[in-house]
Amino acid sequence: MIDALFNQPNYQATKKLLDVSTMRHEALASNLANLETPNYKRLDVSPAFEAELRQAVATQDPSLIGSLRARLEVDSTAQSSGRDGNTVQLETELMKLNQNTLEHTLETQLISASLLKLRQAITGRAA
Repeated sequence: MIDALFNQPNYQATKKLLDVSTMRHEALASNLANLETPNYKRLDVSPAFEAELRQAVATQDPSLIGSLRARLEVDSTAQSSGRDGNTVQLETELMKLNQNTLEHTLETQLISASLLKLRQAITGRAA
């Protein structure tokens, strides 16, 4: 019964997205910490991960979704705006940090809703 709840493809995908938003937050923090480090290259979650997750969700296979692993890599689209070779731009990082925080909040609420359903099933009441 409980396994059925936690092995739903949507739950697994949301959990994976929550892990990725945490990883992205760490990358953004690293980028901001290295804002003035010469030749530092901006990091982000691999863009291929989103496509991999989309394909895995389309199969509706929870084990496939759960087996996906996101990774950090240098952002090849980031351009240096100065002569020092650093590809981090403060405004861009702050905007992405804000967006990532919103995504993390949404994903947390989705996971919490699933857990509240379980609580309601166990206790027989909503709160």
